[in-house]
Amino acid sequence: MSRFFSARHASLDAYVPGEQPRDRSYIKLNTNESPFAPHPDVAAAVSGEAELLQLYSDPTAKVLTEKAAEVFGVSPAQVLMTNGSDEALNFAFWAFCDEQHPIAYPAISYGFYSVFAALHHIPAKEIPLRDDFSIDHKDYCGIGCHIVIANPNAPTGLTLSLDQIEDILRSNPEHLVIIDEAYVDFGGDSCIPLLSRYANLIVVGTFSKSRSMAGARLGFAIASEDIIADLNTIKYSTNPYNVNRMTAAAGIATLAHNDEAMAHCRTIMATRERVKAELRSLGFTVTDSRANFLFAAHPRVDGEQMYLALRERGILVRHFSTPSIASYNRITVGTDEQMDTLLAAVRDILQS
Repeated sequence: MSRFFSARHASLDAYVPGEQPRDRSYIKLNTNESPFAPHPDVAAAVSGEAELLQLYSDPTAKVLTEKAAEVFGVSPAQVLMTNGSDEALNFAFWAFCDEQHPIAYPAISYGFYSVFAALHHIPAKEIPLRDDFSIDHKDYCGIGCHIVIANPNAPTGLTLSLDQIEDILRSNPEHLVIIDEAYVDFGGDSCIPLLSRYANLIVVGTFSKSRSMAGARLGFAIASEDIIADLNTIKYSTNPYNVNRMTAAAGIATLAHNDEAMAHCRTIMATRERVKAELRSLGFTVTDSRANFLFAAHPRVDGEQMYLALRERGILVRHFSTPSIASYNRITVGTDEQMDTLLAAVRDILQS
């Protein structure tokens, strides 16, 4: 770091994205991208907006917000569109948490939670998972601070039920509960229907996974009108044009074909279940993921060893060095053909 870097951030442990190597052609199963391209109308919409790049985008993202509200069954005033769900999460940490208002989250979960807490100097309670990697929702009941939970969780893919999330909401009426639903379209239950009953709920989502827009950077937060107004205060104090006009056009076109996107999710879910069964037949321990990835470990091959062996064969998966999960790898669910190539490579590794 330079000598000008603020001492406030000297100990910041930044988020590490999944690798994006360019040294050869890889089957990328490491960053939970969709294997399906966006609908052709999305590219056409982006192309049209590209001719207007001399003009700022609409800071309110009015048309996109209205279309999202229609699809999700809420009012436009309950929706904030953001530059990826990471921005929505960052705004929430920034707006509602501070030294007097800490936040709790699972010790094994999305890595940005700890980064945002450190960045904004927020005291954080990292709550261990059970031995089977599941979240004990009772750990969060009446905890006395704000909460963020990924549901399904990452990298485990495990979920809480809506009843369990309601217990958390009811027992923390004076604190916010942020449910990060990045993977909910692959078999989880969305908390959006709970918004009418719980004023302390924020639902955060993304277009990156289930709607094939990881490269466009589009996310959202859905909450009460008052909470969205608070988040807008942060937005307009930092980056009012946070959703560029090409991304907004892509989002509108994607939502116009939402049924097709959800059909792609069902295809991914079917592939996930098939590959899960085949990995288990090869001796892997695999969690009951409800996301677009699998979380798997083999008793005879160390997690890092498996990751490196697959990488040598042109297949990228995600390995984490955290000791409690170092024997596991997170494997994005790709096309059936990609997953067949993965399985063939795994069999070869196990036999070598």
